[in-house]
Amino acid sequence: MKYDYAHARQQNMRIVKEIGGVLLYIAFLIIIMWLVFNYVGQRTKVSGSSMYATLEDGDNLWIDKLTYHFEEPKRFDIVVFPYQDSSVYYIKRIIGLPGEKIRIDDEGNIYVNGTPLNDEFGYEPIEPGMVGRANKDIFLGDNEYFVLGDNRNDSKDSRFAEVGNIRRDQIEGKAAFRIWPLSKFGRIK
Repeated sequence: MKYDYAHARQQNMRIVKEIGGVLLYIAFLIIIMWLVFNYVGQRTKVSGSSMYATLEDGDNLWIDKLTYHFEEPKRFDIVVFPYQDSSVYYIKRIIGLPGEKIRIDDEGNIYVNGTPLNDEFGYEPIEPGMVGRANKDIFLGDNEYFVLGDNRNDSKDSRFAEVGNIRRDQIEGKAAFRIWPLSKFGRIK
């Protein structure tokens, strides 16, 4: 029996093409996943109780990084941003928008441009000692936001100088969905 070199060579080429196709498919998937996690969204985990009762310690969220490329953040959106440009991220609710004036009185009432804010998200009234720098008018620049945690008496947020006003370019994205625990799966308000 004679060995068919041409046939063996064709089989080897077919195997190489199949392996190349699989490797190309894997590379394509890796690139797509990289694009999704860098430009579309990402998973993040809530650490702490500053957003209680809306979000709880250990909740896993899907952060929408795409929406704010097409529209500006809105009042009451829950956003993610780095704490002092570090690798630690905070999750807070937008209360004040660019160009607005924010103040919190001794009774814990929030005022936007001198008008009381109808705020249904605060877990409890702000205690007098938790008003921080917002006891005086805070003027937001053209590109700045004022954020608060929903658990106002257990949150480090824009009321305190170490967080301060959040610049638009600091906002990584909007908390869109709770993906864990499954019993609370769904859109975040």
